[in-house]
Amino acid sequence: MPASASLTPRQIDALDWDKQDGLIPAVVQDAASLRVLMLGYMDRAALRVTLDSGHVTFYSRSKQRLWTKGETSGNFLDLVSIETDCDRDTLLVRAQPHGPTCHLGRDSCFPNAPDVSGLAGASGAPDDALAFLGELDALIAIRERERPQGSYTTALFDKGVRSIAQKVGEEGVETALAAVAQDDAALCGEAADLLFHLQVLLRARGLSLGDAVAVLRERHGKPHRGSQPAG
Repeated sequence: MPASASLTPRQIDALDWDKQDGLIPAVVQDAASLRVLMLGYMDRAALRVTLDSGHVTFYSRSKQRLWTKGETSGNFLDLVSIETDCDRDTLLVRAQPHGPTCHLGRDSCFPNAPDVSGLAGASGAPDDALAFLGELDALIAIRERERPQGSYTTALFDKGVRSIAQKVGEEGVETALAAVAQDDAALCGEAADLLFHLQVLLRARGLSLGDAVAVLRERHGKPHRGSQPAG
């Protein structure tokens, strides 16, 4: 399980379980589109099942029992990451949905919830591409957790960080060579290999593509480290 999808026993104990009689609200967000999908409640047992199984599980207040989303419909929510808010009384769960989340057959229980994959420009290409990177990152997280046999991604994770890092280095060199000596199709192919293996490397270290993007966002608009002060 990636580090971003786990909570330590100390973190779990530190949650404010008393505020709502042993229940914690859990906001579920699509890991790829960042769209809010639903709101549920977890008790300690539901949180533990979620972390152990990788399927988002709640405590149903109406049924008075644990309830795994998708247990009857098959529309599971595969856990990608989970974190607490500043007051430790709410959980943010990022997941990969399999089918509609809402019982009305909609993708989200909030029909007008923003979806970054729908913010494409006139061509539709740039933001669709970014949304796909998010989907791929979510799938890589699942591969890291479940390690299905026969999967190339599983084989990479089984070899460890050092081997994956070496592969990223090789793909970086091949991308650079393609840029100066091959056509556009070859360059795009090598760049695709580099992006994929870089995502796998980040996940092998318990990180995600979002962590790298967060650094880019923080740097945005600031002088580059190698630039000279204006004079």
